[in-house]
Amino acid sequence: MSKSLNDLAWEKLFDKYNILQKIENDRVFNISAEQIKEFREPRLMAKFDHNIDLPEIFLKNKLAILPTTRGEYIISHFDAYHKFEDDSSPIIRVPLPSYIQSLDSNNITSEAIALHCAVASGIIADFTEDSDIFATVSGRMGSGIFSFNINDVKLQSYHQVNVANSQIEIDAGYEGVSCLALFEAKLNISDDFLIRQLYYPFRTWLKRVTKPIKTIFFIYSNGIFRLFEYAFSNVNNYNSLQLVKQKNYSVEDTAISLNEIQAVLEHIIIADEPQLPFPQADKFERVINICELLSSQELNRADVTENYDFVSRQANYYTDAARYLGLLEKKNEDGKTVYSLTEKGRSILKLNYKQRQLAYCKSILSHKSFNTSLRLYFQKACMPSISEIAHIMRQSEIYKVKSEETYKRRAGTIKGWLNWIISLINE
Repeated sequence: MSKSLNDLAWEKLFDKYNILQKIENDRVFNISAEQIKEFREPRLMAKFDHNIDLPEIFLKNKLAILPTTRGEYIISHFDAYHKFEDDSSPIIRVPLPSYIQSLDSNNITSEAIALHCAVASGIIADFTEDSDIFATVSGRMGSGIFSFNINDVKLQSYHQVNVANSQIEIDAGYEGVSCLALFEAKLNISDDFLIRQLYYPFRTWLKRVTKPIKTIFFIYSNGIFRLFEYAFSNVNNYNSLQLVKQKNYSVEDTAISLNEIQAVLEHIIIADEPQLPFPQADKFERVINICELLSSQELNRADVTENYDFVSRQANYYTDAARYLGLLEKKNEDGKTVYSLTEKGRSILKLNYKQRQLAYCKSILSHKSFNTSLRLYFQKACMPSISEIAHIMRQSEIYKVKSEETYKRRAGTIKGWLNWIISLINE
């Protein structure tokens, strides 16, 4: 797999400024935007929302980068990211007011619209446990001056980082009677996030208001609003964040019964296997998320990787999985691979929550290996083993899968997608 432009540019920077040796000697390396700009635009070179987004040389050497001023950054073995906790809590139904006509729950295409929907439906007020909520702060602003300690992932120690008017961006801030809640909002499901996205706004506003500040990570995907509230137990410790609570909401009816899933299973017509790679993408939520990402535009492979916490290989896996289901198509434009939704993929995204999930189930269960595996699940009242699923796959005329080891690896996808189907049952 060829290296990204970021990978190549950072390798040149590390070589020119002997960065690894200087970190070895001094524990940190300070770099300016002007230095970074010698090889590529800083805005493209220093924004890594997820650990997996980091350039190869950072990942290999357990490094991360943080801004310290508007034009300065610091690189070291920072423990900069936090893995999301479990988000399988029950979905709370909070319908939009009947008089609201300008928000369409089936057409939420940006973080801003998702946040507006969350305000109008009462999600924000419920989650913050506050009243008389008003939108007050958002956008780019200076951080002010503060210092903090951050853990070193290589040594049993920490670093002190000094910040002076670094640029921050707050997606939304809502103030009520009891608190100011600062939101980082995303439309993509990820494994982790950059703590700085919560910590810098928290420290920026800590001395500007007297009431408590709540820091909240907000994710909207596939009709579900996922909210995570974090608190920093030690104001001066970047790594002291702790999950306070997590809740899931929807403005649509999410009740799906076992009978409805079984009806799909019984009535679906098995399709011929496509002449495409069998999916190697265990998390079906991310297949959906890829389709949502493409709902308003075509994207090339680099765009998909940049907008999602995937390395290039993973982006291939998940776009190929969506193609296998007939949701995406790919074509070559000017030497670049470009992805777009098929008519089927577009029509499914326009459905309401319940019908959309059942349509995805139909797409999955029209494939013999998935269909037979789910039937075995219901017969046994438990998930089939990898060996049992691999046996089913061998009977299903799967395209270009030959070795036993490959069958077992791909069986993980079937298991993951069946778990997603079963998780829909909540009635």
